[in-house]
Amino acid sequence: MIHKTAIIDSKAKISSNVKVGAYSVIGPNVEIAENSEVQSNVNITGNTKIGQNNKIFSFASIGNDPQDLKFDGEKTELEIGDNNKIREYVSINIGTNGGGGLTKIGNNCLFMVSSHIAHDCSVGNNVILANNVPLGGHAKIEDNVIIGGNSAVQQFTRVGKSAMIGGMCGVVRDVIPYGIAHGNRSVLQGLNLIGLRRKNVPNKDIMTLSNAYKEIFKDENLTENLKNLNKEFGKNELVNEVVNFLEKDKKRPICTPFSK
Repeated sequence: MIHKTAIIDSKAKISSNVKVGAYSVIGPNVEIAENSEVQSNVNITGNTKIGQNNKIFSFASIGNDPQDLKFDGEKTELEIGDNNKIREYVSINIGTNGGGGLTKIGNNCLFMVSSHIAHDCSVGNNVILANNVPLGGHAKIEDNVIIGGNSAVQQFTRVGKSAMIGGMCGVVRDVIPYGIAHGNRSVLQGLNLIGLRRKNVPNKDIMTLSNAYKEIFKDENLTENLKNLNKEFGKNELVNEVVNFLEKDKKRPICTPFSK
């Protein structure tokens, strides 16, 4: 059902069973797939594709221009997957040419009130951003990440798979997969053991990851510790994910137990 006060451009591609609430505005280059709901007073614009079964709450701003002074109206995109909940006052921007031209969001995410996803961000599946969490431009958030309320992720920062960030935290360094970080400026506090157990990861694998973690972060010589890591750990998929994350971009600062 489309409310009579909604303004939908004739060129927009809206599936027949999409619900659009009062006073919402949808631009010409927007696509919204089946069973999605757009509540009242939502603005969706730009080259924006929205998948199935999404629910977008009132006063969200989706697909507007990036907050980047270099942006000059170039044709860039926003892609949102399926089964996401985008709460009130959330803002999500399209990409920029300098960042690949695409902001991309996966499936089954929850973006709570007033969270912000900036240009060229990549957000995986099953990600939760609590209230007032901004992601800076080009940030990469992998699957199953949870970021606590009022935390901020600096531009270009990576947060690895199944990591958890506490509230009121400035995330200025990359956080490893399965890590827990919190503090005024993010400090690595250990592993997300509860999250691993909830995903039914065998205790043997969790113990192996814990032992590897102790070796990797036994002191501040991260490069040397990775080099000397027991090759037996390489048989464990979880450990490999952490090692690959650390070695993928060695120019990036890493959140460690010694971060200040």
